[in-house]
Order: sequence, then C-alpha cells, then structure tokens
Amino acid sequence: MEEEPEGLFEVRVAEARDIKYVYPILEEMERSAKARGTGIARRTPQSLCQKIYDGKAVIAFAPDGDWVGFSYIETWSNGEFVSNSGLIVNPAYRNKGVARSIKDSVFALARKRYPQAKIFSITTGAAIMKMNHRLGFEPVVYSAITRDEKFWDQCKQCVNYSILEANRREKCLCTAMLYVSKEVCYGGSQYINH
Repeated sequence: MEEEPEGLFEVRVAEARDIKYVYPILEEMERSAKARGTGIARRTPQSLCQKIYDGKAVIAFAPDGDWVGFSYIETWSNGEFVSNSGLIVNPAYRNKGVARSIKDSVFALARKRYPQAKIFSITTGAAIMKMNHRLGFEPVVYSAITRDEKFWDQCKQCVNYSILEANRREKCLCTAMLYVSKEVCYGGSQYINH
C-alpha cells in the first residue's frame, strides 16, 4: 500500500454532525462487497448512527470535506470482546494509506474504551488481515471469539451464511483474528500476549 503524506486526511472519532455520511458509507459497503464477491453483514442506517452517537466510530475526511473512510467498534459478551468492524474506504481515496490510518485509529479507540477486552475482527480481505497482523492480531478458530448470539445473528444477511450454519458456526469464509491485551486477567492469573 502506498502511503499518503502526513496530514492530508483528517481521521477522528465520528461526531453527530457526521450522520449525513451514513447513507453514502452504507452504499459503498454494499457496492464493495458485491464487487469483491464476498459476504458482508449488512448494517442498518440506525445502527451506524448509534455507533456515531455513542462515540464508537472513526471517520476520515479529505481537506475538501469529502468522506474518505469509516469503521466502528462494538462490544460483545458483556464487554469481554470488542470487534473492529465495517472498515470501508471511499473508492476515490483507496491505495493511499487511508485504511491503515483508520484501522490504527479504530484499534486505539477500542483499546482506550475497553482496555481489558479481547479485540477481534473477522474478514475475507487480505489487506485487513495484513493490517490486523501488524497490530498484533493472530488468526484463531471461531470458538476463540465471542459466542454472543447477537454477533452471529448479524451474519444471517451475509451471502455465505449457509456455509457458517452448515459448519455449526465453527468456520466460514471469513478469517477470525484476535488481539488479547497484555494486561487481561483471568481469575487471578494474568495472560501475557507475545
């Protein structure tokens, strides 16, 4: 990936004034999934708006105010897990290092807001897997990430849901990746991430 000069794009936690970008973001998520021929859990406008209102989304802008990219976090299993989700870059700004900046920012947001949570991501995209790996994520079996029914119910709208269900939610086309905080404690003992 080619890096863009520092300061060209503004990447920040999304605010209420950014709600106007929800529909273009959702449309691009849908277009991109179709173009790649991969599945995607569809998001509703209401769910993205709520992420923005709750301070759980990151958005990027060009100097002219055009939206450049977006991603968000969500908690699962009573806060034990946090997912990095919905990373999308406006096609006009791809291959300029934007995705990496957004991924770094959404990861930092997850670590700041939920320092004891295990952070995970599921994806079919090689670029996302590479970014996750650079941040310290490792591929894991699905049983290592949340078992929260609400998380898995999101997959029902994915074109690959039948594969997930046929495999009893143990595997699908997505790769599950997990980052565990170096400070996470389990019943008195501490887990150290290498």
